[in-house]
Amino acid sequence: MPSTTVVANPRRQALINSLRDRYRLANDRSDALAKQALFREAIYLGIQPTLFTLP
Repeated sequence: MPSTTVVANPRRQALINSLRDRYRLANDRSDALAKQALFREAIYLGIQPTLFTLP
C-alpha cells in the first residue's frame, strides 16, 4: 500500500512550503538575518521551525 500524506490544512501546508523554500535560499546564501526573520515569521504563524528547517 503506497504511503500518502493527508494535508488537513492546505493553507498551513502552503505556508510551511513557502518557509522551507525561503529558508533553503537564505541558507544557501549564508544570510543569517533572513533566517532570523523566517524564524520570527514562523513563530508569529504558530509554525515550529523544525517543520521547515529539517531536510
